[in-house]
Amino acid sequence: MFTGIIEEVGTVESLNAGVLAVKAEKVLEDVRLGDSIAVNGVCLTVTSFTAQRFTADVMPETVRRTSFRELKKGSPVNLERALTLASRLGGHIVSGHIDGTGQVESFRPEGNAILLKVQAAPGLLRYIVEKGSVALDGISLTVAAVTARDFTVSLIPHTREATNLRAKRAGSPINIETDILGKYVEKLLQGERAQPAGGLTREFLLQNGF
Repeated sequence: MFTGIIEEVGTVESLNAGVLAVKAEKVLEDVRLGDSIAVNGVCLTVTSFTAQRFTADVMPETVRRTSFRELKKGSPVNLERALTLASRLGGHIVSGHIDGTGQVESFRPEGNAILLKVQAAPGLLRYIVEKGSVALDGISLTVAAVTARDFTVSLIPHTREATNLRAKRAGSPINIETDILGKYVEKLLQGERAQPAGGLTREFLLQNGF
């Protein structure tokens, strides 16, 4: 689990034969083999590391489902170590499992904030609600508005400058993880609807001679 509070922006050194190498500093301070690090919101397992870089295996499904297909040498990536029991939950609960990708539509100044509009498929938008939480490239953000084709989040300048959002432009792909709570609620409601109604009914009584 993660919080969506980015610790640093690393740099892709390579992505070859299913192995991603990332140059980093802060997230390597206490790293161990097998640790989880979120890279642009994708939970990956550290398979090797030095004082300046780490590597992680990337499955084909991960490439298909995320914006990793766009990564190249020099790409900036958001990095966050896994949540510990002693951590502050400054963002929201982020699993590191990407639901799909969206596309940056625009950045628009609004007072001391920046409005980021992201286009997304209906299957993702159904889980995005106004004032709810969403993770974009691993960044915990609050939804300001939702339409049938896109949604908007409001950024403070620090968030844009301290993450890979400073390199995003209109048309850039972006990883989306919707709020996990909404998905669980939907699953539970589907199961409830699928269960037969309990208790005595008029039909039961008639069928049994009453």
